[in-house]
Amino acid sequence: MSESVKPAPAAAEPKVIVSRHGAVAMLTLNRPQALNAFDDEMRQVFAAEIPKIARNPDVYVVVLNSASPKAFSAGGDVRAIIKAATTDKAAAKAYFAGEYALNWLLDCFSKPTVSLIDGLCMGSGAGLTLYNTHRVAGENYKFAMPETAIGLFPDVGVAHPLARLAWPMGLYLGLTGRAIGRADGHWLGLATHCIAGAKFQSIVDSLGDAQPIDALLDDLHEAQQPGPLQGDALMIEDLFSGATLADIMGRLQRATGASEAFAKATYSDLIKRSPLSLAITDRHIRSCRNLDLRETLIQDYRLGVRCIEGVDFAEGVRAALIDKDGAPKWQHARIEDVTEDEVAAYFAPLGDGDLKLLTRSEMQSARV
Repeated sequence: MSESVKPAPAAAEPKVIVSRHGAVAMLTLNRPQALNAFDDEMRQVFAAEIPKIARNPDVYVVVLNSASPKAFSAGGDVRAIIKAATTDKAAAKAYFAGEYALNWLLDCFSKPTVSLIDGLCMGSGAGLTLYNTHRVAGENYKFAMPETAIGLFPDVGVAHPLARLAWPMGLYLGLTGRAIGRADGHWLGLATHCIAGAKFQSIVDSLGDAQPIDALLDDLHEAQQPGPLQGDALMIEDLFSGATLADIMGRLQRATGASEAFAKATYSDLIKRSPLSLAITDRHIRSCRNLDLRETLIQDYRLGVRCIEGVDFAEGVRAALIDKDGAPKWQHARIEDVTEDEVAAYFAPLGDGDLKLLTRSEMQSARV
């Protein structure tokens, strides 16, 4: 009897599909079952491809898009980071270092880059897109930085653009993690254009023929009615303009009149989040008003290292994504219990362990 031959296992789909379409180099996030949670394998593809594209004279523009109908990227693979941190904290820290270096690479990249976003764009997804020259929001665009709910902070350099929004809008978004749609994303400048997702392929086709980007996207842009965030803007300005986090919490508690319901709901949400993360985020975004992106990413790394070494990040991921009990036991019971010295320790330099990033001029000299 002849021995049966087992079929060879099917090759795994790549998590990032690299392709060419005429003058377009395309990087497609292809991990739909995980809503394109961005992991180190995906980062390595980006880090390898971007410098090659920069040096390729046949590439006019880079397009970032998603194979998932639900998400551009729902964020970083924090479960993988926490799993690694339980046995090898150095590996978890290296993940942060690699991702922040990629954010800097994307910001220093020498060619136009268009992100096509029609779905969730959170955390690491925001870090992939905010440093692109063009950020196109489809009708399902949803931007958020929800890290304070898992014991982290808005990282991947996003505190830099948040700090430059009309104050205190970025602080509000960073503390609360509120998700916003494309009307509000365009109003804030987080998205440059609003274009239906059905037109994304035609954008790629036109760019493949090296059509001018600005004229193409401007002609397709769809004007938006004011979004919900714009309706709340005056209340946010009043409630979040406090000089300290304690001041903000006090304003939320004391609010009356037209802003009372909004303030109560916001306060109720904030007290469920990691008190330490809120305190770190408050200081981080305020300080980034005086930092450039490179300095922000170096500070991100200091904070990320301390979060890996601390308690709340692992606990937040456990409660939200592993056990999914929604009942994290934070290191501090109340925001008032977090001391200034504790927060300051998170921001302290790491000495020889600080993140090393080339200056912008050095990056550009290296033709990235």
